[in-house]
Amino acid sequence: MRVAIIGGGPGGLYAAALLKRLDPTREITVWERNAPDDTFGFGVVLSDETLGGIEHADPVVYQAMCAEFVRWDDIDIVHRGARHTSGGHGFAALGRKRLLEILHDRCRALGVELRFRSEAPHPDELARTHDLVVAADGINSTVRETYADVFGPRVTSHRCRYIWLAADFAFDAFRFDIAETEHGVMQLHGYPYASDASTVIVEMREEVWQAAGFAELDEAGSVERCAKIFAEALRGRPLRSNKSAWTTFRTVTNEHWSHGTTVLLGDAAHTAHFSIGSGTKLAVEDALALAACLEEQPSLDKALAAYEEERRPVVASTQRAARASLEWFENLGLYLGQPPRQFAFNLLTRSRRVTHDNLRLRDARFTGAVEREFGCPDGTPPMFTPFRLRGLTLRNRVVVSPMDMYSAVDGLPGDFHLVHLGARALGGAGLVMTEMVCVSEEGRITPGCTGLYTTEQADSWRRITDFVHAQSPGTAVGVQLGHSGRKGSTKLMWEGMDEPLEDGNWPLAAASALPYKPGSQTPRELTRTQLAELREQFTAAARRAAGAGFDLLELHCAHGYLLSGFLSPLTNRRTDAYGGSPANRLRFPLEVFDAVREVWPAENPMTVRISATDWAEGGTTAEDAVEIARAFAAHGADAIDVSTGQVVSDERPAFGRSYQTPYADRIRHRVGVPVIAVGAISSWDDVNSLILAGRTDLCALARPHLYDPHWTLHAAAEQGYDGPGVVWPEPYRAGSRRPRTGRTDTPKQRLTLGS
Repeated sequence: MRVAIIGGGPGGLYAAALLKRLDPTREITVWERNAPDDTFGFGVVLSDETLGGIEHADPVVYQAMCAEFVRWDDIDIVHRGARHTSGGHGFAALGRKRLLEILHDRCRALGVELRFRSEAPHPDELARTHDLVVAADGINSTVRETYADVFGPRVTSHRCRYIWLAADFAFDAFRFDIAETEHGVMQLHGYPYASDASTVIVEMREEVWQAAGFAELDEAGSVERCAKIFAEALRGRPLRSNKSAWTTFRTVTNEHWSHGTTVLLGDAAHTAHFSIGSGTKLAVEDALALAACLEEQPSLDKALAAYEEERRPVVASTQRAARASLEWFENLGLYLGQPPRQFAFNLLTRSRRVTHDNLRLRDARFTGAVEREFGCPDGTPPMFTPFRLRGLTLRNRVVVSPMDMYSAVDGLPGDFHLVHLGARALGGAGLVMTEMVCVSEEGRITPGCTGLYTTEQADSWRRITDFVHAQSPGTAVGVQLGHSGRKGSTKLMWEGMDEPLEDGNWPLAAASALPYKPGSQTPRELTRTQLAELREQFTAAARRAAGAGFDLLELHCAHGYLLSGFLSPLTNRRTDAYGGSPANRLRFPLEVFDAVREVWPAENPMTVRISATDWAEGGTTAEDAVEIARAFAAHGADAIDVSTGQVVSDERPAFGRSYQTPYADRIRHRVGVPVIAVGAISSWDDVNSLILAGRTDLCALARPHLYDPHWTLHAAAEQGYDGPGVVWPEPYRAGSRRPRTGRTDTPKQRLTLGS
């Protein structure tokens, strides 16, 4: 096999060494346009997991690297004169130049041909003359652009400028230093990579960079200015550069990673922001996977397919974490007013890969200090602290999220709803929410939706709230009121979600006469007279809800239903006072809110659920959502329940762990209103992390409560918590300890006898 590798960075070199070591008969050539001692950047950080793979695959490289490593455990966060240290993290780094030397030596020893100061031939020519072409030619990959129609690259630029520099001394920890300047916030990321050297990255938003005058400075001027700004962190010492230039981070993704016998590796295939780790780490892991797949698979095409199948989900997960970290630093200004330790905890958990429980294991003293500053009594996880909304105090931060059950008849909640909501109330959550309860028969999504448009329905709901209050004292129960708008008259979810009924349809009404998707019924555009009738339907339902004994009322202004349809420019095309500008699109939802608030008991809280983005071009954006939340808060909303999407059928959501939380976080800090975070929050560790970091006040969980109605009770048991934040019903108390599984009486080995 003849192998051509384009790019002599760590990923390309390590791939060359592995492929040659696994089969010495392979003819492997590496083309690198730069000289062997040219490099950009300074240090490289590698995880224990990556090092384990290197040790197994090539002990020679591993031993050479280990001899050079600088290791440390601590992370320092310095903000407003306070330095907070968290230990137990475990890092290993070495100089990038030394890493390249190790890989050069290994490649030469194995017989790999290294061609420096050499432009690689055109990819077409290499593909004709070689059996495999590995494109490890970096973020500006020529190969990727040559075959862009096949690879389908997407390159996204972000909001911050940064520059790679170095200091001639070793930090004693991974250091984050925050500088609040007259021009805006700047941050330093620093870590040692040798006994006498550290990498220093200075980063700031584009507008701060412009205001500070960096655009007018040359390389030397930028280096000097950065050293002055961060003089305390640098102990008054200078910084140095290495062809350093300010740049904007770009996230690279590709629809496909291979084309014929050509395959992408490292930054050519994907990038991840430096704030969660090294791009070198991903490239080395790519090389390990590619070499393994070539060994394991019977043909080249199957090997390349297996390589992509193995690496794509790992990279996607890393990129989601990197994006969360990147956006946290982009929005760093939001968090400057947090208490010092909470700020440090927020920074450490920004990517959602380091969590409360994980951090507690690494450094219990630091995490305990954060909890005490937050107000957690001893032994109380953050999720079990109380929270007050108007006259209602929730005993913990867990909410059973509204979930449509589609199991009503004529809008009546029945035995199913009693058991469903009653079980979750017994399960320990602080607040249990109903599904969207419709304000009229025409406002139902499906024939199975519940309502509050008749006295009989109100009486049925009273049966449920009485059960909750009697059998689970201290648990609050909330009602979510809404109207389906253009998304009504559809089949039950399991029969075809959002599909029109085959018969028995009812007419739809919406902000504008736009069907939800092709084949959907076209709604009529509501007249002013009909808007007034709708307001009365909402207020009548709210009166019934109060009489039915609900503790909290949520107005559903999300997911493309009627009120949401007024908020989004994609669904509101009106030309009257209820359409056009953001203020006009808000007008009717605010009128409904005001009307409901007027009849809802003054001591009871009222929340609003919104879609913080439409996940579609031209739709509601995160900035729009801040203003929508601000408007509702100004009208008296006690909290904003922050969801996203489901407004238009051609949305393109970016799913992932806790993927909607950043929208809640932004609203909480920009508007100063309590928020409820929702969306792929699945573990009690996630809840503790989000609450303690100050990203949300309450966490709403849906599917975890379908999987386990007693999710909150079990979360308490698993954390060893037994306090006022969660109360086991007396009949269940015998089950408050986690059941044992398997044998525990096996004799332990105590003596080792010699032969």
